[in-house]
Amino acid sequence: MRISATAAAAALGGALVLGLTAAPAALAAPSDSAGCSTDAFGIAGKYGEFVLGDDVHTPDAEGAVAVGGNADFRGGFSAANELTAAEVDALPDRASLVVRGDLLNDKSATVVMKGNAVVGGKVRDRAVELHSGTFSQKADLIDFDGEFAKLRSYSSALAAMPATEGTKVTLSGGRLTLEGKDSDRNIFKVTAGQLEQAKEVFLKVPAGSTTIVDVSGGTYDMTKGGTTGFFLSSGGGFMLDDKLQSAADGKVRARLLWNFAEATTVTKSSKAAWPGSVLAPRAHLELGTAAPINGSVWVASLHGSGGAETHHFPFSGCLPETGTTPPVTPKPSGSPETTPPVEATPSASVTPPSASGTPTTGPSESTETTETPGAPAPSQSTSGAPGSGGDLASTGSSGTIPLVIGTAVVLAAGTGLVVVARRRSKQA
Repeated sequence: MRISATAAAAALGGALVLGLTAAPAALAAPSDSAGCSTDAFGIAGKYGEFVLGDDVHTPDAEGAVAVGGNADFRGGFSAANELTAAEVDALPDRASLVVRGDLLNDKSATVVMKGNAVVGGKVRDRAVELHSGTFSQKADLIDFDGEFAKLRSYSSALAAMPATEGTKVTLSGGRLTLEGKDSDRNIFKVTAGQLEQAKEVFLKVPAGSTTIVDVSGGTYDMTKGGTTGFFLSSGGGFMLDDKLQSAADGKVRARLLWNFAEATTVTKSSKAAWPGSVLAPRAHLELGTAAPINGSVWVASLHGSGGAETHHFPFSGCLPETGTTPPVTPKPSGSPETTPPVEATPSASVTPPSASGTPTTGPSESTETTETPGAPAPSQSTSGAPGSGGDLASTGSSGTIPLVIGTAVVLAAGTGLVVVARRRSKQA
């Protein structure tokens, strides 16, 4: 079929315009309409315990468990009892228990309630018990070093973001109150020293908002203040968080993230259930001997026993999109079964320049109120504008101006081709 010059020119211009407008969409990172990611942690986010080094733990974790070092479950351990079928299917190889090194259980049972078990090293001494899955030997199912390089980078980027405008941090006696009113995201800035003085912690935010509590300092020890409870509110009264009760039917807890970008040690008090998920990719997490974490943990190493469980309340908050993927940390030398040491303390090369390795000193007086003056709202601070700090990327809107200009040029070129074609047609 013969196509006129006019039609060809129009088709060419339209094709070029379509190509310009389609390219950014193809390169954009997955996000929701708010310009943020509900899957910011990738593979790590699918596990309730995601540990770079050794995990010494009893008696159970309700979600999936992935250990980059050795798993010492002597005394008995069970995993994955609260996972849904869809959550199991989303795991790599449907493996709800992954151990890159050795699995030690002595005479006690290590039970995987749902999903498969994958172990890279030896199983000592009793075989894994599986209720509905299979066992396999493999050391490279998950690239723990690469995943933790991304977690460290992302944690530092979150810590570099400013506090949300209007958030308040008030320390009065042994009561620490965090209050934010933004319906999308509330970012609080707290020192480890402030948090350590809290006998009780009160958090009040809208039920649908994501909450990030950035805790600065090299160490955090909840036992210093003898913290006995975390109380959450979505606008009404406060409710003590526990497995069977939480504010707004768990909506506040599900979107609550504690970010310890600098810490090398995080210690939880055995007197308090800790709501929300804990991101401390450089730290050893000491869970104590009682009271759970009602959320996920992403840590360098872990120890806990007794009632110090991790309950299956996955993080579902909407976080800023990640930027360029950082270089992968080299794997340990030797065979793939070589495991990291128990204390997976990072080298200085991955520690932010601001990290001092010592806890930040708390307030000198018994009462302190911090209200962020003029800080940009979340929708501004996550757009990737210059000076926002960290390693967060824009949501793709930065290419709008060049795209409009390019589109105008192509349309003009297409119009010119149409005019020339018509003149030639008349001369003929």
